Amino acid sequence: MTPFALPPDQVARFDAEGYLVLRDRIPGDLLARLRAAANRWTSMPPTADHLFSGGVPWRVDYLHDKGEAASLELLGSPEVLGIAESLAGPDLVPTYESLVAKAAGAGAPVPWHQDAVHARRHRLFNVDVYLDAARPGHGALRVVPGSHRARADACALRDDHGWDVPGAVEVPMAPGDVLVHDDMVVHGSPPTAGSPLRRTVYLEFRPAASVLEDGPWDQAWLAARLRLLPAALAAHAAARPTAAR
Repeated sequence: MTPFALPPDQVARFDAEGYLVLRDRIPGDLLARLRAAANRWTSMPPTADHLFSGGVPWRVDYLHDKGEAASLELLGSPEVLGIAESLAGPDLVPTYESLVAKAAGAGAPVPWHQDAVHARRHRLFNVDVYLDAARPGHGALRVVPGSHRARADACALRDDHGWDVPGAVEVPMAPGDVLVHDDMVVHGSPPTAGSPLRRTVYLEFRPAASVLEDGPWDQAWLAARLRLLPAALAAHAAARPTAAR
C-alpha cells in the first residue's frame, strides 16, 4: 500500500461530501521550507503568473518554475502522493499548482464557486496545503457538503444567501493541515478583517484517463506534466539526504 494512502472510510467520506480534512499532514520541516518559499514567491516582480488584489499579491501560478525546490518537494512527498493515488489511481497527473494568499488585515473574499464542472467520470480534486492558520469567524473556507454532484448556480447562491448558504460549513485549518476538495464542490471564503497573513498551496490532480478523454490538454502536455513526478520524487529525496532508502 502507498505510504499515507487514504483508508476506505476517508475515500467514502470524500465521495459523499466532496471534501476531506486531514489534520497535521505536512511535516514541520517541509512546512517551514514552504513558508519561506511563499515569502519569496509573493515578493517576486510581477509577471503574468501573479495576480494582485488592491496592489497586494493574491495568487501565484505555476509554482514549480519559480526557482523554489519546496514546491516540487511537496509534490513528491508521500503525504501528498498518498492522497493523490488514493483518489486518482496510479495514473495520477499533477495538473495545476498555485499559491493563494489572503493579506494581513484585510484579505479579499473568494466568492462561492466550483473549480471545474465536468462529466464526473473521474475524480478531479485539489490538495490544499495550509501554510498559516484559517481561524473560525475570520474568513476560513466555507464548503457546501454534497454540492459536488451537479453544476451549481454560484451567483444565485450568493444573491439569495450571501455567505449563509443552507448546509454550508466553516472549515478552520491550522498550519500543516490539508483540505482535499472535489473540483465541483461549492466553496468560498469571506473577506478577512484584522486577521494575519494566510497562505495556501493548491495542487490539482486528475487521472490521465480524464485528460485523454476530456482534455483540455493534448498528449504532449500530459507527457510534460508527468515528467514532474520523477523530478518531485528527486526533490523530496534531496531534502532528506540521511533518510533510509
